[in-house]
Amino acid sequence: MIQRELLDIAEVPGGSPLHLFRHDGDFMITLDRNELMSSRMSGSEQALGRMTCERLGSRAAVRILIGGYGMGYTLRAVLDVAAADATVVVAELVPQIVAWAKGPMQALSQGCLDDPRVTVQIADVAELIRAGTGRYDAICLDVDNGPDGLTRQENDNLYTSRGLASARAALRPGGILAIWSARPDPAFTRLLKKAGFTVDEVQVKARTNGKGPTHTIWFAVPDTHE
Repeated sequence: MIQRELLDIAEVPGGSPLHLFRHDGDFMITLDRNELMSSRMSGSEQALGRMTCERLGSRAAVRILIGGYGMGYTLRAVLDVAAADATVVVAELVPQIVAWAKGPMQALSQGCLDDPRVTVQIADVAELIRAGTGRYDAICLDVDNGPDGLTRQENDNLYTSRGLASARAALRPGGILAIWSARPDPAFTRLLKKAGFTVDEVQVKARTNGKGPTHTIWFAVPDTHE
């Protein structure tokens, strides 16, 4: 039996450390006993990027903010669809996540971090949102496990009324706030609507073959009548 191999440990500001494992060619990032992400289950992360770009349509020179690099699947999906004049900003709080992407998980990144459309900022995505009034056509959040987070308490602020108001202000007219979650959350759906968004909640399978757990993506567009 092939044993899983611990490759590295990353410290998380204000949270517990993350562990990077490799097992039989697959990679896993864990927090305590929880598997936060795995290269075996990338379908919903890809859907987050692809479906966001599809909903943006053919608008020119889009500017997209991705919160959390993870294993790069959302970024790669965006780059596969976005036009050459797009700008993609990736906010990643943990520097070692980016180091892993350029090191042991280089094959997964497939050069996406070298794409001229991409800028990586080692920063809390909440700070970029607050500083980005009217800046983004789309904000894709794959931070923690969604509104019911695990990694650090500060991440929960993204999903409060105040955090959603900041995201709404950071969007250009017709922009999209897309949020990934490991599970449905009816209370959060109601909060999005209360925050002034029209919401489409989509269920997506974790694996690209349509199998595995079901994850949730909210696509939220600011109400035009407000």
